Amino acid sequence: MGYTITEKILLAHARGVKKIAPNDFIMAKVDFCFGNDITAPIAIREFRKLGKKKVFNQNRIGLIPDHFLPAKDMKSANQAVVLKDFAREYGIANYFEVGRMGIEHALLPERGLIIPGDLTVGADSHTCTHGALGAFATGVGSTDLAYVMAFGECWFRVPESIKLVFTGRPRKWVGGKDLILHAIRDLGVSGALYRSIEITGDVIENFSMDDRFTMCNMAIEAGAKSGIIAPDKTTERYVRSRIREHKPLRQSYRLYRSDEDAVYADIRKYNISRLEPLVAAPHLPSNVKPVSEFKDVKVDQVVIGSCTNGRISDLKQASVVLKNKKVNPHTRLIVIPATQAVYAEAVKQGYAEIFVASGGVFCTPNCGPCLGGHMGVLSEGEVAISTTNRNFVGRMGHPGSFVYLANPAIAAASAVKGKITHPSDL
Repeated sequence: MGYTITEKILLAHARGVKKIAPNDFIMAKVDFCFGNDITAPIAIREFRKLGKKKVFNQNRIGLIPDHFLPAKDMKSANQAVVLKDFAREYGIANYFEVGRMGIEHALLPERGLIIPGDLTVGADSHTCTHGALGAFATGVGSTDLAYVMAFGECWFRVPESIKLVFTGRPRKWVGGKDLILHAIRDLGVSGALYRSIEITGDVIENFSMDDRFTMCNMAIEAGAKSGIIAPDKTTERYVRSRIREHKPLRQSYRLYRSDEDAVYADIRKYNISRLEPLVAAPHLPSNVKPVSEFKDVKVDQVVIGSCTNGRISDLKQASVVLKNKKVNPHTRLIVIPATQAVYAEAVKQGYAEIFVASGGVFCTPNCGPCLGGHMGVLSEGEVAISTTNRNFVGRMGHPGSFVYLANPAIAAASAVKGKITHPSDL
């Protein structure tokens, strides 16, 4: 019996075992771990209780205060200072402040700090994003992060795997966001609970890394432990370019693929040739319908950005829709690039100018309103359409607000019309 890509990576990192099977408990070496300004302060407090004088590796820990910086208030400023002081005290190389910062799940791959074959943990549920690199990446609690920072290992239950096979030819305006929403609609928000979602098919082979990151990012919205895509030439081109530019200390990586006789808990096949661009309605990412079914939904706010869709191709897609058009006067458009490098490239390519000229606001890289943090928190009764990943009750502000999820093209078109709109309708 063969192994899935997830099982192979876990076995390669497991301590004291020569074979594994789903639901086994293992201790495994961690290649890279990280936390943000919400989760890392708790981990740091627990780390100090261990009495350790050193972290397991100063170069394999990331501290990224991306949720509330630039600080929105005194509490968020104090949270960020905890990270800064700890990074200085323990010599953490990968501490990223304002000006070098980005949303953790976009910044770390961009810097070449997470590579194929890695076992990565982060104190944030959307750590599964990094599975797009052919790594096993999963979210952990802050106390687990503290242990990893101290000892460089963590316990895991080996997950079963679900294989998603995407075939066909996507229509115009259909991308990774639509495909993963389609899968979440099918699986439900707990349909992949504690399982690894392995994303495959000829559609994926032709997708960019940005689309792959988007799809793995939202594996957690189906309850998955991780999302993963087997690395190929597209992956290697991306990783080599990141290594060439940033020269991280770790530059060698290992490419894993599932065996032909690997065993899956479930296999779902989707021919997406006739799939329309999709929208997830409140209050679940699985409440998904074609955009054409939302013609009369007015929106107060549009958000383009986040760890899901804040990369340069996302901003390009939105700017194509927005060029030479104006945002509806009754709608706010907030654009948040995922990293400082994306910010700079958007300025260079003229996308930032398009957003501003249209009547939108172009913000500094951070998580912004995605978690109801700042820079776009919703009031009671307000409606937003966003390229973010969750639309639970109160996710973006008041419990009486409403969030719809969509790809960047739909979001941009909706900003122009002031209501949820198919890009082709412009």
